[in-house]
Amino acid sequence: MRKGLWLVWGIVAAMLVLSACGSKSQEDVTKGLKEKAGDIKGYKAKAKMTLEVGDEPQVYDIDVWHHKPGDYRVHLKNAKKEQSQMILRNKSGVYVLTPALNKSYKFQSDWPQNSSQAYLFESLVMDVLKDKEAKFKETKNHYVFETKTRYQNNKMLPRQEVTFKKRTLEPISVKVMDTDKNPVVTVKFTKVDFDAKFDDDAFDTKKNMTSAQLEVPVLADLSGQEFSVKYAMAEIPGVTLHDEKTIETDRGKRVILTYEGEDKSFTLFQEKAEVIPTASMETVNMAGEMVDLGFAIGVMNDHSIVWSQDGVDYMLASSDLTQEELIMVARSVQGDSVK
Repeated sequence: MRKGLWLVWGIVAAMLVLSACGSKSQEDVTKGLKEKAGDIKGYKAKAKMTLEVGDEPQVYDIDVWHHKPGDYRVHLKNAKKEQSQMILRNKSGVYVLTPALNKSYKFQSDWPQNSSQAYLFESLVMDVLKDKEAKFKETKNHYVFETKTRYQNNKMLPRQEVTFKKRTLEPISVKVMDTDKNPVVTVKFTKVDFDAKFDDDAFDTKKNMTSAQLEVPVLADLSGQEFSVKYAMAEIPGVTLHDEKTIETDRGKRVILTYEGEDKSFTLFQEKAEVIPTASMETVNMAGEMVDLGFAIGVMNDHSIVWSQDGVDYMLASSDLTQEELIMVARSVQGDSVK
């Protein structure tokens, strides 16, 4: 009888030891993520990003390439795949390509090190490492962290939930949340290859513009064509749409929306974008700061942000909005109804 009891207790003790060995602490997982990010030479990833702005969610496909030390290629395509943008970082600099307009913009930027990037593995790892107060939990198959973000407008999007797969530590999903912890940006990874190989010219600017245009051909002349007016959906206390004006230009119509309040005001311009002939790609050196709006990459100066989306050029200008508020308003220009 005693032998039987000792055997039972021995089995229970062994099970407890094995169970403890299978569980990792937050420090263990954080260390593992740091080592993983340091060991890999590059990777390819595919993901779907959903933006909860405007009247309905906006869904985008993201294709990410990274080759150490500093080569990046992020291809952002809308669900209909009629429009796309690509961020390229190579030895020559940081470029934003808009294939449908045959335009290339060059920035003097330390992107992607300067802020959080929800679709880059090493950026997510950095968010985890930087936040000494990050929350951690372990599920059957995943490690889940809740961390602060490092966005330019992190007061509006202060926190995120990042999920990693246990066995491989590959990213599974990211939820970027507002101050009420509502998901505003959700990224779900569908494929991650940590053993990716790259051709020598994989990050060449001209080659990537050409390959992107095979998927999204250069648009025909857009001048004179109609477009759907979009409105800012962001809530700024006391600010409402004061005036909407349409004027004719040599490129068609230009819509000017003026929003006014007692303390804050801003103006939103929109008109059809100019398409560069396919015979020559235009590269423009940009003096402003590159800013990620989620659905597009914009250029921010002290009092304005400009960007292109779906063949339309936008400019948001204000003398009294902070840069965080400018980004928040620009991100919200998705609605087709007056707000």
